[in-house]
Amino acid sequence: MSGKTVTRADLAEAVFRKVGLSRTESASLVELVIDEICNAIVRGESVKLSSFATFQIRDKNERIGRNPKTGEEVPISPRRVMTFKASNVLKQRVLDAHLKRKKNGQG
Repeated sequence: MSGKTVTRADLAEAVFRKVGLSRTESASLVELVIDEICNAIVRGESVKLSSFATFQIRDKNERIGRNPKTGEEVPISPRRVMTFKASNVLKQRVLDAHLKRKKNGQG
């Protein structure tokens, strides 16, 4: 792994370079897109970004868990969780990049 993390600032810089908006407009656009995705997820809606991924909310029932340190059984309360499911296109791109690095002796 390269250890690089892509930040909002990196996304805004990419929009600035590729779209030609000002840096301020690019940062605002990135924030608007992220906010819209977050708001839809909070409302319980699925967000599908074609060729990338689907974000969904899933309800989990109460269940009994175990404290790994003590072995004691403890109840885990019901909750809502967000799931991320990568598209087949994204999965294939990741696999192709991995195989290319491996072929070049980098992985």
